[in-house]
Amino acid sequence: MSHWRAISCLILFGLAACGEPEALEDGRVGPAPPPGTATVSEAVDGLEVGHRLMAAGEYELALRAYLRAAGEHGANVDVLSALGSANLRLGRLGQAERLLRRAKEADQTFVPAWNNLGVVLMETGRTGEARRVFQTAFALDSGRSAEIRENLRLAIEMTRHSEYPAAKENELRLVRRGSGRFLLLATP
Repeated sequence: MSHWRAISCLILFGLAACGEPEALEDGRVGPAPPPGTATVSEAVDGLEVGHRLMAAGEYELALRAYLRAAGEHGANVDVLSALGSANLRLGRLGQAERLLRRAKEADQTFVPAWNNLGVVLMETGRTGEARRVFQTAFALDSGRSAEIRENLRLAIEMTRHSEYPAAKENELRLVRRGSGRFLLLATP
């Protein structure tokens, strides 16, 4: 009996030590944060977090960040293209294709969506369509991107040669807005 009495005293003491809930700055009621806790005034944009995670090779986490961005921004071209790119890196080619086509429809001039759709098409063996998509991306980009230029060159080479092994020596690259550059190796 004394054992239970000691436990109940500890529980009551612990609850009393917590104190009364305090009203927070935003009007919510809850316990006060521990001393020294930094206050967050504004959350980091989900797209930016996703781009950083993609650059770090954390594609599943990037996908989650992009989904959070979809909740913040809606299904705009940036979000759709980012979701498609993350799915592409995760090997979910069907999902990637659907998302990138939606991005392309949302903004016919959004170069990363065109390029990444071309990468999906190359990965699924539709080199003729991929070539046309890369040509569109190249034209929209005015030939400035070396990655898109290389992707177009590979697509042209692959449509001229019926065998796939020659392309295995080369790489297809993902393109997105921002400072990162993602590589997608051609698979056998």
